[in-house]
Amino acid sequence: MAPSSSKNAGPVLLALAILYLVWGSTYLAMRIAIEGIPPLLMAAIRFLAAGAALVAVMRLRGRPMPSARQWRNAGLTGLLLCTFGNGLVAISQQWVATSLAAVMVASTTLWTALFAGIAGKWPRPLEWVGLLVGAAGVVVLNLDGELRGSPLGTVLLILAPASWALGSVFAVKLEQPRGLMGSGAQMLAGGLGLLLLALLRGDTADVHPSPRSLAALLYLIIFGSLIAYSAYGYLLHTVRPALATSYAYVNPVVAMALGVSLGGEHVSTAGFVGGGLIISAVVLVGLFRERTPTPAPAEP
Repeated sequence: MAPSSSKNAGPVLLALAILYLVWGSTYLAMRIAIEGIPPLLMAAIRFLAAGAALVAVMRLRGRPMPSARQWRNAGLTGLLLCTFGNGLVAISQQWVATSLAAVMVASTTLWTALFAGIAGKWPRPLEWVGLLVGAAGVVVLNLDGELRGSPLGTVLLILAPASWALGSVFAVKLEQPRGLMGSGAQMLAGGLGLLLLALLRGDTADVHPSPRSLAALLYLIIFGSLIAYSAYGYLLHTVRPALATSYAYVNPVVAMALGVSLGGEHVSTAGFVGGGLIISAVVLVGLFRERTPTPAPAEP
């Protein structure tokens, strides 16, 4: 979105606020949900329920079903975003702390810039400054912490943002169903992929849901998927990828705040400094962004 474009300013700011706050809280929600539901099965239920709801609502509003080509493209995007991008994070949270998982996923923006550049849309110079400042903030945030999970958890948290970033680029480059129908199709495809992996892994034999884990799953379906995922799809078709994925810089701050208020964690000086750098990076990317053209803008 160009700075002078006031038509989309309101929806873009609202979508960014949703991503910053809601997706920042989903790390804690996922940790609670997997207390009683295996991670892959939890993620599968989350995206299948949200995807089916979006597709049904769009059909009731008279939208046509996606074509075979659109289903194929949405399927590929959904596998990268939901199955691998989100599923790997859910698995890693069995061993890795919530706030640390959010910090690791902050590299999504850097991966997106790399993939978008390979596709021919390199960030502008001042956006590079924002990306570097954000990366410095992530490093500072992690100075006083260690990966408390297994090496497998660390590897998953490296692969997950790379997959999400690649899926974000494909979501713009490939022909997708329009608006929320596209988000629903992607979540359905990603949910089916997660369900297949959950069945192969035997997750269905180890389900012991509690009211606490079910409430967290419901929050993930409604807020983390139906609302936030749709906001993300809108941003991908409205602003540059660097801004659309700037939530990755803010989410660690939100996750840290929730850890302090709900988990009794302590934030060090490094945490405050890193958080300041992260917010500064978001401002830099936001001030010097450029509208991403699209033939069929998604709905706010």
